[in-house]
Amino acid sequence: MAIITFLSDFGESDHYVSAVKAKILSINPGISVVDISHQIASCDIAHAAYVLKAVFREFPKGTVHLVAVNTSGQPGDKYIAIELEGHFFIGTDNGLFGLISDQEARFKVDINSISPVKSTFPAKQVFAPAAAKLASGKALQDLGSPLKEYKRMLGRHLKANKKQIVGNVIRVDHYGNLITNIDKTTFDILSKEKGYNITFGRENSRRIVDNVNGADAGDVFIIFNDQGYMELGINQGIASELLGLDYDSPVIINFDE
Repeated sequence: MAIITFLSDFGESDHYVSAVKAKILSINPGISVVDISHQIASCDIAHAAYVLKAVFREFPKGTVHLVAVNTSGQPGDKYIAIELEGHFFIGTDNGLFGLISDQEARFKVDINSISPVKSTFPAKQVFAPAAAKLASGKALQDLGSPLKEYKRMLGRHLKANKKQIVGNVIRVDHYGNLITNIDKTTFDILSKEKGYNITFGRENSRRIVDNVNGADAGDVFIIFNDQGYMELGINQGIASELLGLDYDSPVIINFDE
């Protein structure tokens, strides 16, 4: 069964999500449309990229991912489709797709170049038809004119050496937990046979647990989540508020000599 995932900043109180789905199904009612989220903060490219990067590889290769976040973009931004890591992505060329993978897209096309459409609702009038055609078997190269490049924003990268890892909070999730860009692979290599001290805000810890319940209620926990990134939280509490940390806050790990 053909799959289209749908990620947007539309919210749930208006007709926008249903209108896009209706357009897809009017072209091919056999397509399965899977919602990723429609609660992305308005025009929040970093939030959308984090969510999409966290989940797109869980879908079968060949899945089409329709991304309607900050669809207006900047003046001159194109509406594009790309093939990346065996998946297809459709949306505005606003830099978001450059944040979800370090790999280069295999194919890139301008989906509004053959029969240009002027619309205040490109997710319905441009993205949905392109996604439906792709999911129905049409080749990406047939959707529009080829592009040499697409915008690639640079996300926060951690700094690491034998003595220290310096990372940042890259997402505050629904529970107020703080997800960082410190990956387990880097930590395991540098912490081998060494003690460590993790500093965040005015707090510090020398303990990483396997799951949230490794800390008592009201206490700070530090885990590596299912994506392999360090996550800070408070068991049954809202860490972002209680620790005074937010997006981009530094998290530093010092290793014992």
